[in-house]
Amino acid sequence: MQQDAMEEKYRQKFPRSRELYEAAKKMIPDGITHDIRYSEPFPVYITHGAGAHKWDVDGNEYIDYFGGHGALLLGHQHPQVVEAVADQARKGTHFGACHPLEVEWARLVISLVPGADLVRFTSSGTEATLLALRLARAFTGRERVVKLDAHFHGWHDTVVPGSVSARSPGVPRSTLECVKLCPPNDVQALEAALAEQPTAAIILEPSGASFGRVPVRPGFLAEVRELGTRFGAVLIFDEVITGFRLAPGGAQEYYGVNADLVTMGKIVSGGLPGGAVAGRGDIMGLLEMKRGLGKVSHPGTFNGNPLSAAAGVAALRIIATGEPIAAANAKTAALIKGFNRVIAAKGIDWCAYGHASIFQIAMNCDCAKKSDCVRTVCTYDWQKLRNHDRPKELKLRRNMLLNGVDFVGSGGWVSAVHSDLDIEETIAAFERSVEQMYTSEAN
Repeated sequence: MQQDAMEEKYRQKFPRSRELYEAAKKMIPDGITHDIRYSEPFPVYITHGAGAHKWDVDGNEYIDYFGGHGALLLGHQHPQVVEAVADQARKGTHFGACHPLEVEWARLVISLVPGADLVRFTSSGTEATLLALRLARAFTGRERVVKLDAHFHGWHDTVVPGSVSARSPGVPRSTLECVKLCPPNDVQALEAALAEQPTAAIILEPSGASFGRVPVRPGFLAEVRELGTRFGAVLIFDEVITGFRLAPGGAQEYYGVNADLVTMGKIVSGGLPGGAVAGRGDIMGLLEMKRGLGKVSHPGTFNGNPLSAAAGVAALRIIATGEPIAAANAKTAALIKGFNRVIAAKGIDWCAYGHASIFQIAMNCDCAKKSDCVRTVCTYDWQKLRNHDRPKELKLRRNMLLNGVDFVGSGGWVSAVHSDLDIEETIAAFERSVEQMYTSEAN
């Protein structure tokens, strides 16, 4: 069968990656360090990246839309970010003390993010959402959290319900009982949930579930803002993905709706490990030592790490101009248009859509609006959008790798440094990959 031939071609093209994977499996579960990096028959191993491209251990070059899981809006090895990190590395990587860069980093975040009176740095986006929820519970004196189904906020216990992993073993039942799930974009269900029991926080991705896979309905964020105020629940925007990507001030600036707390990661630290929580002074103030026994605890060895601070300061100074965002958005629009041109020509039940510099590919999509959709707002059945055809996505990603492009399989992130030629070559690679997939299924 053709499919067997494609898999054999993959094995032949990436022999060194295959060797490394076989070695990794003996030491690391599944041979991977992040669930989304799982690939079949094995992942490729990358040695370096530059701009919008990266190279693997077998010498193959890729146009990259993984973008450090969305962290690299400025692309790989941006000169100013590299220089800032290298300069800081020569001075020291960890002082176990306060340092000047964290002050400048905080100043930049507060100047860009609407409603940010104070900011606290963390080591990751997951830690940021964990801290935000702890602050909300301490501020309100309530335990219950309302979360929107399919929205992703990291891997800590409270946010597992309704996430990609659905119900991860090892999460205490008592924790799950403190979380109420509501369908996305349904303000009536959200209002009913808030009315039935006092709630500490509403947490959501402001661009829509799973980095926009289920896009947010126009006007929904303003409705949620009103409900949060009316019921005394802290509104948390998880901007780990959207922070500094939709606008210099993130989704709050883009949509004109302010949350009480905002969580950030990825871009906030210039592509290095890091995250942050920012927001209202009366809530963030619960972290202050003067609170005594009422203080919210937040230690963390790598909070505000000098290397992450150096990268974050360098990146945010560039992003503050808005130019990288506009460049990435324009390239994404062209990419989505090209993908849908291929999809229409092939007559397959797929749809490419997206928002700003984030693109998505839905498979098994029988939406009647595909021919005239604006591709940024989607009213299609959210459960169909959410339920990935994982085997098909893995095949698409495999074929795209064979054709010189790397992305998640269900979507990806465009950087400010992707060129027009990159976009053209990606669309051509997509056309070849789809043709290979459907030719194999016909045989």
